[in-house]
Amino acid sequence: MDIEAQSSRFPQPREFTDKNRFSLFMNTVEDGNGFYESFFDSNSSDTWPEDPERHLSEEDKRYVDDLDIKRVLVPFDFGTDVLCLTDQFYQRLRTTSFENKYLRIRSQTEGIRQRAQMKSLKFPAALVACQLGRTVDAAFGLTSKGNSFSVDTNAGLVFDVSKTTGDITSLLYNNVQYQGTSKMTHLNSGLGTSKVAAETANGYVKITIVAGSQPVTQYYVAKPNESTIYMATYLTGEINPGELRFLARLRRSAVPNGWHGDVAVLDGCSAFEGKDTFKCPNGQTRCKMYTSDRFIEDQVHGVTGKNVGIWMIMPGVAYETSSGGPFMRDINTQSGDDQELYWYMNSGHVRTEPWRFGLHGPYAMQFTTGAKPSPDLDTSFFSTLSIQGYVPSSKRGATSGFASGVAPGFQPVLHWYNNASQYWTTASANGSYTSPLMKPGTYTVNLYRNEFAIATSTVTITAGSSAFKNITSTEPNPPVIWRIGSFDGQPFELKNGDKIERMHPEDVRMGSWGGNYTVGKSTAKEFPMALFSKQGGTATVNFELSREQAGVETTLRVGTTLSFKGGRPSVRVASWSGRDPGAPKLIDSRGVTRGAYRGYGDVYAWNIPAGTMKEGWNTLTMGVHGSGDAKFLSANYIVDAVELQGLVGRDSPR
Repeated sequence: MDIEAQSSRFPQPREFTDKNRFSLFMNTVEDGNGFYESFFDSNSSDTWPEDPERHLSEEDKRYVDDLDIKRVLVPFDFGTDVLCLTDQFYQRLRTTSFENKYLRIRSQTEGIRQRAQMKSLKFPAALVACQLGRTVDAAFGLTSKGNSFSVDTNAGLVFDVSKTTGDITSLLYNNVQYQGTSKMTHLNSGLGTSKVAAETANGYVKITIVAGSQPVTQYYVAKPNESTIYMATYLTGEINPGELRFLARLRRSAVPNGWHGDVAVLDGCSAFEGKDTFKCPNGQTRCKMYTSDRFIEDQVHGVTGKNVGIWMIMPGVAYETSSGGPFMRDINTQSGDDQELYWYMNSGHVRTEPWRFGLHGPYAMQFTTGAKPSPDLDTSFFSTLSIQGYVPSSKRGATSGFASGVAPGFQPVLHWYNNASQYWTTASANGSYTSPLMKPGTYTVNLYRNEFAIATSTVTITAGSSAFKNITSTEPNPPVIWRIGSFDGQPFELKNGDKIERMHPEDVRMGSWGGNYTVGKSTAKEFPMALFSKQGGTATVNFELSREQAGVETTLRVGTTLSFKGGRPSVRVASWSGRDPGAPKLIDSRGVTRGAYRGYGDVYAWNIPAGTMKEGWNTLTMGVHGSGDAKFLSANYIVDAVELQGLVGRDSPR
């Protein structure tokens, strides 16, 4: 690129060929008597003035002119700080009033001269790099430049992809650079040296990155007149370091607002648990895990700034090759040096099933002027692009029917899964449902009350057809003396349950742990949503029994949603102690301290012999079997609900 910078003289006269170009020069004095009006003469000639130096003092002769990209770089304070201008920026500048400095602007497009006062502005010297920008009226298409492929969407978004690594190295939207400065945008933390190919296919731009040392192929696709990068990730085996994610590293100054407010804003905070959980001087806690949402709800999340939103969109069946089911949650954003925007396809974060292999997506990163986009993104055009592993609608099938046995007030969720794929939907108020379009195969189907499984069946899907399948709850319904909470797979109604997704148990905003609960007087908010073997103490339940209730065998039932370090309930009433049920299946990941509440959902039950409890008041004490580490990293479990089954009485749930 021919970039010429001089401090002592202007270039020799030469032809000016771009009628949409404008030029301006800023004077160093305030009275305006000696400043140069324009790089063009007063007759609007298409050539440079023969003797421009006669208008300027020696100190005013610095400028940078870029002919190749038809931009003008204008000095501010005549140092290394420069601003790159186009006609679009000129439209803003020409109507703005400033102080202390003078500008005279002339647009060859409009033939307008304007003088404006201008206050002292400083622009980073790094903006010299705007010489790599493009004209604002470029058409949709793919170009090759140096070490990158460049894609112009003709919708304000221009992005560059490295020819050697497949990293996205530039994200220019409406002439503002959003790509972070130190690290790039890529799959995981970068795929390293890869085979990168770019082409225009059927009117779309397609970039294919085949990783050199990992079993993964990444696709970037652009569609004309859409400020969207469509993506898909084809995986044939587990990759190092054991997670699969798309990560956009963005300039935080341009998009300062992360997902779910400040839960992952790390400014002034210090790591106190691992390298990812932080405590701030005010006692609040931060973690990127706190930005997560359930997959069944997480179809769009993003970061925003002034007049911009950058969004991850997971439309349709984007999650079909991920793992964890509809209630899995994972990182969405983190606000550190960069603003980090994620979509996690697989990870070891509270992992409950093996990874699936094949095509993840299609998914997308979309740029808007701020508004959250619709999740209903049409990706059917992928069928024309030879994307490995892509299955079009015509080669899929579905199932529909009625789901019954879910009590009013709870959400009926259906979940289909096998080793290759997973899908989900919710049933309507009358129980009717229709599945997403699914790959052919035989699936297990679960029916949930919110997140608590109450029925299991199977269904076979055939391409081009829809199978009819009803599913009904098979959950027993024994008489219950009292119940705390609801068996719905969620702890939100219990103490601290309303906060646990967005902060650490040690956060200053949390209530106390452990505590006392009295049946018939207390509310669910007084019973702790988690118990820890070395922190917070036990939970006690005081309850009253009639002679008839105390005289027969009863069953104590405790539902949990997640265990850590083998934590499971210990229970005691009077002199009776329930047997240790043994450690549940291990999930080798921190849970409750990073906002997770869902694991395998183990339910424990103990039969309490007749005569163990007495007529009148009794006390149940609940603690934790297991040890673990210190404080909130000791063995623990999250409570779903607790109930005592037996003869119905005045405290029985209605």
